[in-house]
Amino acid sequence: MRRRASEERAEAGRSVLRVQEVTKRYGEVLALDRISFEIGRGEVVGFLGANGAGKTTAMRIIAGFVPPSSGRVTIENVDAFADPLAARRLIGYLPESAALYPDLRVGEYLRFRARLKGVERRRRAAEVARAAELCGIEEVLGRPIEVLSRGFRQRVGLADALLGPPRLLVLDEPTAGLDPHQVRQVRELIRSLGPQHTVLLSTHVLSEVEAVCSRALIIHQGRIVAAEPVARAARGAAGCDLEAELVGPAEEIDAVLRALPGVASVQRRALGGGAHAVRLCIEEQRDLREPLGRAALAHGWVVRLLRPVRPSLEEVFVRCTAGADSQPHAPVPAPAGAA
Repeated sequence: MRRRASEERAEAGRSVLRVQEVTKRYGEVLALDRISFEIGRGEVVGFLGANGAGKTTAMRIIAGFVPPSSGRVTIENVDAFADPLAARRLIGYLPESAALYPDLRVGEYLRFRARLKGVERRRRAAEVARAAELCGIEEVLGRPIEVLSRGFRQRVGLADALLGPPRLLVLDEPTAGLDPHQVRQVRELIRSLGPQHTVLLSTHVLSEVEAVCSRALIIHQGRIVAAEPVARAARGAAGCDLEAELVGPAEEIDAVLRALPGVASVQRRALGGGAHAVRLCIEEQRDLREPLGRAALAHGWVVRLLRPVRPSLEEVFVRCTAGADSQPHAPVPAPAGAA
């Protein structure tokens, strides 16, 4: 019993954020339907969803600005609603439109925010300098916020979120309104934050998730419908993951390939001269290269091309938020090796 309790405490210690069966209703509208997930220390996780999917509601609940109708949110084992002040000290939150004080200078604003966040007086100047350097705003510390561009205001908001420093960063569309050069800078910054911070990143830009995130959560109609590593996101159920060019009879190719174990569907296109481009949609964790090769040898086909393919995150997102694949998956906890 003691060993089991110790293992449970160690496992809990690896999860910075834990969302358990969270539901949110606005009158008759069900915004969130019992969502559950965990994020481990050092993870950068993308949070994806179409407009109205419940993404922003979930982010506001995690940040402590909106209470859930039911369920529980813990940050570093602190209950976000039983002890909201302690939980908020662990969070840095950047909303899509950061609420800044335009009449303050940037440095004044950040020092004021550091004081509100409880940063010790002797550490405030160094903490503001650290956040300003990370976000590339040292040159505007003396300027009034009201004269800054949209991009610089967004970076000031990100510097504000980094003050503390927090254990969990909740970033809602952090690159909104930035030019391509600034977007690249912010992406590099977010990627570099992983070792020191746990990051939950909401964005509509799927390439952004592929560029900076280790894992993706997809929410649809208030439910989590996918939660898996970005590098493996394309290997969901019935993911298209094998392409081939075969020379042989069309009807025979169709019949034989459809009969292979684990094949969900076969797409074939005639190339001329008896050649065909084939794409197999196969079940998760199936490798059909050898079975296909043996089938080709047995039937005398010529194999001109055989390669695994991986759908883009965009294809996965569309598949998970439309039709039958939009059913909720089982919650995926933080990787056991997260440290």
